[in-house]
Amino acid sequence: MTLQATVNQVTRRIRQRSEPHRAAYLARLAAAAQRDRGADRMGCANVAHAVAALPANDKLRLVAHKAPNIAIINAYNDMLSAHAPLQHYPDLIKDEARRLGATAQVAGGVPAMCDGVTQGTPGMELSLFSRDVIAMATAVSLSHDMFDAALMLGVCDKIVPGLLIGALHFGHLPTVFVPAGPMTSGLSNTAKSRVREQAAQGLVGRPALLEAEQAAYHSIGTCTFYGTANSNQLLLEAMGLHVPGTAFVNPGGALREQLTREAARLVLAPGVPAIGRLVDERAIVNAMVALLATGGSTNHLIHWVAVARSAGLVIDWDDFAELSAAVPLLARVYPNGSADVNQFQAAGGPGYVLRELLDAGFLHPDVLTVSAGGLRDYTREPALDGERLAWHDVGASRDEAVVRPASAPFSTSGGLQLLTGNLGRSVMKTSSLPEDRLVIEGPARIFESQEALLAAYKAGELERACLAPGVGGLVCVVRWQGPQANGMPELHKLTPPLAVLQGKGLRVALVTDGRMSGASGKVPAAIHVSPEAAAGGPLARLRDGDLVRLDAVAGTLQALVPQPQWASRSLAEMPADLIAANGVGMGRELFAGMRRNALVAEEGASTWL
Repeated sequence: MTLQATVNQVTRRIRQRSEPHRAAYLARLAAAAQRDRGADRMGCANVAHAVAALPANDKLRLVAHKAPNIAIINAYNDMLSAHAPLQHYPDLIKDEARRLGATAQVAGGVPAMCDGVTQGTPGMELSLFSRDVIAMATAVSLSHDMFDAALMLGVCDKIVPGLLIGALHFGHLPTVFVPAGPMTSGLSNTAKSRVREQAAQGLVGRPALLEAEQAAYHSIGTCTFYGTANSNQLLLEAMGLHVPGTAFVNPGGALREQLTREAARLVLAPGVPAIGRLVDERAIVNAMVALLATGGSTNHLIHWVAVARSAGLVIDWDDFAELSAAVPLLARVYPNGSADVNQFQAAGGPGYVLRELLDAGFLHPDVLTVSAGGLRDYTREPALDGERLAWHDVGASRDEAVVRPASAPFSTSGGLQLLTGNLGRSVMKTSSLPEDRLVIEGPARIFESQEALLAAYKAGELERACLAPGVGGLVCVVRWQGPQANGMPELHKLTPPLAVLQGKGLRVALVTDGRMSGASGKVPAAIHVSPEAAAGGPLARLRDGDLVRLDAVAGTLQALVPQPQWASRSLAEMPADLIAANGVGMGRELFAGMRRNALVAEEGASTWL
């Protein structure tokens, strides 16, 4: 199958733009790979420290028999349901390594915070920066430099991008990512959202809301909506960094154990490519295409920019926008539909989507993967044949309400839109929006925090503003939410009240330099506005009552203010009480340097470049 023209064009542009960075990166990899193995290169005291805690037989294998040694980087904690199963994975991996004549050590642990716990709290202001902390913790762990390969144990929102960034800075090592799978389905995502909206209207109280939330989030495993965590897993499949088909197999059971053991077998296999060579511009584009074809999380328009840069590759939102216009939408998974990820898996899952994209020419087929058969291996499903793993073809879609063939997609374009105009550059998730909500125009109502917007909603101010004579819509603007202002928290708490207004037939939209959750998208929202207000971005020029137009059809975000008046306006300053509040408490003092050094969202909000 010939590669689709836009995919080919974007890939070539990324390759050309990245050439000097990529060449320097590959040169560093080559130098690292040419060194003697760690146990032979290091001093005797260094080696003795490294193996002191190992069982005698493992010491013998590693030092005398020169066995390969696997680094395990573990994001385990039992605060995250998705990561709770990882507690026992190192024992499985060590056992499998010994069977293969190798050794494995837990080189380090990385922090892993649950955005579901911290949504709407001060802790959420640490969330985005935790990605770079995880990357640094990964680097610290691998800096023991005694390893021939690495396994990355992690699943959720910032954890996988952080592990990937860290791993790419040790790109000479073969590396496989090891997930734990989604929890079984509980209360449906649709029903959960309905109760949230009822709570926002005051129709149900806290007991009913808590009961619904606990019925939805009820056991170990990843949350079942298609947010950032599950988007991570699809992207890793598309990049060939998983055991094929491992993303959405539920925790527990013999199949999940064998997939975890297979990760150790793969990373030790002869000829497995180093991660820095595997993650090239083609692999990055394959991940972008898979994200767009499934209506995945907008968070990856930040994270994947940083991931790519870690491999010496430079991508931007124009690349995403151009691909989105060409890539068909093949999946409807909540919030882009009613199905959860278990239903997605049952309908064909990642294997089906990747096969359709591959056969239609939307994916590069000639990429390196950790599986010897290349990307085609990732179009198959794993199962147990006795005690052994076997893979089989996915076949036709088992539910065309969830996944469709490339020849008959849900939409001929992906689910993300780049918006540009005199308010800056932003992104908008369109795959969940009704057709009549792709364009919203109305007066701006400016808020300096999400709490202020919620208070205005509860007081009925937003509904009254929407119903005012001559008002066709209302654009709620929440500024001072970017990386430099307060760490760019997700503003997911705003979704239920705005969805209530929209459900009443009112035309309402959100504009912010903050983020929305990967589970958001039902309300028109221009997010990640760059440059942010705190960095002198144009949201600081906006005033209450200015007419604002979000147009996902034309791709514009515009304050409809006469240009001379717009240009002459001074920039509002971030309120002093917000500056003070954002800087203290919940450990935020420790992140002051990260806020100060953070790049804009389109540059990955990176703190290390």
